[in-house]
Amino acid sequence: MITITGYRLAKNKDEKEFIALELQGDIEMVQSLETGAFYATARKASVTSTFSEEIAKGLIGTKMPGIIKRVESDPYDYTVAETGEVIKLAHRYEYQPEVASYNPMPEKMFSLRPSLVKS
Repeated sequence: MITITGYRLAKNKDEKEFIALELQGDIEMVQSLETGAFYATARKASVTSTFSEEIAKGLIGTKMPGIIKRVESDPYDYTVAETGEVIKLAHRYEYQPEVASYNPMPEKMFSLRPSLVKS
């Protein structure tokens, strides 16, 4: 399960504004490579939406089926907010719906019988 935890106003390459929903996955325990101690964390991701800011506010706290999955990507620089340190990453996190609940739209929403098509 994932939870919508917030939203942010973003812009596409054409400077058009849209709402990005912030998602958080379930709690997971991770072991520190340095100390060996375990700590609790949750994966986070964002997805674009067509919602208004008002609707996005109302969606905060909504739970949805799915997971946040680690996906390999081209390397990029990331600044750690707490320390200002710049590190290189080669992954990102993205939302993935549960297979059973994922229902993509068909390529063709309808088709015309040949007898109904006028030449």
